[in-house]
Amino acid sequence: MILGKTEENASGDHEVSVSLGVINPACNNSSIPQSRGAHTEEPFTTYFDEKIAVPEEKHSCFSFCKLWAFTGPGFLMSIVDPGNIECDLQSGALAGFKLLWVVLFSTTVGLLLQSLAARLGVVTGLHLAEVCHRQYPKNHIFLLFGLAIIGVDMQEVIGSAIAINLLSGGRIPLWGGVLITIADTLIFLFLDKYGLRKLEAFFGFLITIMALTFGYEYVTVKPSQAQVLQGMFLPSCSGCRTPQIIQAVAIVGAVITPHNIYLHSALVKSRQVDRANKQEVREANKYFFIDSCIALFVSFIINIFVISVFAEAFFEKTNQQVVAVCKNSSSAHTHLFPDDNSTLTVDIYKGGVVLGCYFGPAALYIWAVGILAAGQSSTMTGTYSGQFVMEGFLNLKWSRFARVSLTRSIAIIPALLIAVFQDVEHLTGMNDFLNVLQSLQCPFLFMNRLDYSTNNCVDSFDRGWRILGGIVVLVVCSINMFFVVVYVQGLGHVALYVVAAVVSVAYLSFLFYLGWQCFIALGMSFLDCGHTVSISKVLLTKETTSGCTK
Repeated sequence: MILGKTEENASGDHEVSVSLGVINPACNNSSIPQSRGAHTEEPFTTYFDEKIAVPEEKHSCFSFCKLWAFTGPGFLMSIVDPGNIECDLQSGALAGFKLLWVVLFSTTVGLLLQSLAARLGVVTGLHLAEVCHRQYPKNHIFLLFGLAIIGVDMQEVIGSAIAINLLSGGRIPLWGGVLITIADTLIFLFLDKYGLRKLEAFFGFLITIMALTFGYEYVTVKPSQAQVLQGMFLPSCSGCRTPQIIQAVAIVGAVITPHNIYLHSALVKSRQVDRANKQEVREANKYFFIDSCIALFVSFIINIFVISVFAEAFFEKTNQQVVAVCKNSSSAHTHLFPDDNSTLTVDIYKGGVVLGCYFGPAALYIWAVGILAAGQSSTMTGTYSGQFVMEGFLNLKWSRFARVSLTRSIAIIPALLIAVFQDVEHLTGMNDFLNVLQSLQCPFLFMNRLDYSTNNCVDSFDRGWRILGGIVVLVVCSINMFFVVVYVQGLGHVALYVVAAVVSVAYLSFLFYLGWQCFIALGMSFLDCGHTVSISKVLLTKETTSGCTK
């Protein structure tokens, strides 16, 4: 990829010029390094070669036509996946309404992250994975790539397979549902050949299905509105133990899905924005922020629907109570629940069954339709995310078919193995683990985003946003560390303590490294020992200009 054109000035020196959009003219670009590898690489190719035109409306501070043109990327990145839904229903069943405030907190943090991601794509013309490839040494690139890709699609694929199993009355086994999901996802992925707007409309249709189906469950169960509001705006978790703490951490990972951060920073490049025009860039940032607000609000409402339904209907219910109700309704799934006084535990499969026992078969099938919509939409976005993560981190320029095959295999093979060797009735716990894993990845994303978006050479966020971002990083890291301590205390084996200690040290060390980079970006130049590179020196574009000279 060409970084810029080198021109010889009057003094005989060479001057490098690059186009970065909204850039601080005080930046010194004379030391802008070339990308690792060849000096004349071709630009990255992505799925979204089509550019959506933005209507020109002068002398207007807000335009619905422009908002419509920028609407779309926010809804693709705010998809509620089956892992998120399972986390919600387990939170409601285990903690009642107590963890609703965690959803509100996570959604707010997600909005901050998505705004940072969108600004990076708009201002630089690069997505997050591409910038990581240029900012960090190669050994760190592979670690970041691994963290970004782990667990991205397994929840979505298994969730879709479970929905198909429920809708077929158990006739289609879990592995069959996985194969069907693979086939129909690959078919849907080619919708972008008919235009990006049609693809975005299809995602809007799937989100509408989710909102209607889970909204139906909410209206049917009729949860206490007073308890919903109290749980949402009065943070507390009295009487919470390890299972509830795990659910709280899992909510953070489920709502702030790391792979969608990478996706959002790439999706915003699909709009025609002149990055050399400061007004256009600021306008794009404004409308993308509004798009993100609307999309995440819809996602938040869906999460509230699911948690409230299970908090109202099944909090502190025992298996014996559920068995009695299922027998009275002549349910064929009564055997799923032990006939004892232990507390009810549910997943997206058992959750649908228990809804059917209490509120009729319609509730079960409508629940399954909602899960299927969630699984299909999130599997597609997971595949798109995989393309950008692989292209950016590993700098691979493969054919579209090869990229899809690799990223699909990474997720499909583990999911298929689980489906073959594990039945649909015993999957509880896997999604919790994957959600917690995603939560542990969040600080890496925060620090990367703060490092890039708060650099003085990129006009992205002011100091207030930097401070807020730093506080959020500390809060999320503290939550994760508290969870690790609580989790390790419950292991009860010396060997497991040692393994947990080693992993924790590695995790904290890498976190410290990224934090060091982040503090340098925030202006603490005394920490720079000469081994780091400012993001303003590695950003590159397809066009060149002389707008960032010393």
